[in-house]
Amino acid sequence: MPRWWFESHWLGETALAWAVAAAAALAAYALVHGVALVLGRRLARRAQEHPESPVRIAAAVVRATRGWVLLPLALAVAARSLQLPDGVQTGLSRVIYVLVGLQLALWLSRLFVSTLEHLAERQGGPRNPVMLGIVKWSVQLIVWVVLLLAVLSNAGVNVNAFLASLGIGGVAVALAAQSVLGDLLASISIGLDKPFEVGETIEFDGVSGTVSHVGIKSTRLRSVSGEEIAISNAQILGKRVHNYSRMQERRVVYQFGIAIDTPREQAERLVREVRDLIAATEGVRFDRGHLIGFGDTSLDYEFVYYVLSPQFAAHRDVQQHVTLAILALIERLQMSLITHTHVLREAAA
Repeated sequence: MPRWWFESHWLGETALAWAVAAAAALAAYALVHGVALVLGRRLARRAQEHPESPVRIAAAVVRATRGWVLLPLALAVAARSLQLPDGVQTGLSRVIYVLVGLQLALWLSRLFVSTLEHLAERQGGPRNPVMLGIVKWSVQLIVWVVLLLAVLSNAGVNVNAFLASLGIGGVAVALAAQSVLGDLLASISIGLDKPFEVGETIEFDGVSGTVSHVGIKSTRLRSVSGEEIAISNAQILGKRVHNYSRMQERRVVYQFGIAIDTPREQAERLVREVRDLIAATEGVRFDRGHLIGFGDTSLDYEFVYYVLSPQFAAHRDVQQHVTLAILALIERLQMSLITHTHVLREAAA
């Protein structure tokens, strides 16, 4: 073995001692990282075979093991075992503390998030994905804030004074970021009150679409024409939102007029027959129908019925069927339809 292995020194240790420490660190890294990879794959395979098993949580935690954390940690631990100056030893101890805390934070964060997701899926999917997202975000924030405070405390920083300064700074940040905080509170309000959820079709200010995402800052819709529409949570809460996905049936007010010189018997017969044809229509609950008065040149009729489906296509099918049936009836009774008084209105019931 060359003599320089024993004669060369760095920070009080020979080149041979440094080489042995580096080799031990690489071997320890390869062993731990290899075990984590193999264990993660086996747990993931087991989780696929048993989707409802908590094994998937363990698999997610193991997969949160990071090689870029393990390698410098192994090198720092190996260097710490050498007889180095006190200042270097103190610095290495702090590095080890930070790296261990970082890996623990990764594991804990993944553990909490995977547990929440597992519990939500066991209930048949997240009942409130907005709140689930907020809770996951809050949990991860708490984990990383605790890590930051622990690192600062280990570095000799007065955490109490730091927290006090954060409180003062937090007031200034809150004043400067009122809109962001407003959207965050609005997101929590949407999650708790649930005026709409992901997958539901809503409309506000003439804009309609299917909710594709409710985030911390904004809500995104996929419009009928295909583009994505984004609006801040605070703004959408201040609007009148129509949630069409929660309709159970559609209420339709159908109005039309016939010539004002129609004989009384024919006008009375028309009421009875239109009532009968609407009541006989499949998927419809008839409510009422009357001759409601006189127009300038017409006798005006109004019929109200419910389409027993929230689907817009079903509503249009019924509307078409009723319109064609009324046209056929008017032709059979040899009446004249006054088209300019024809009005059709619908409402959610």
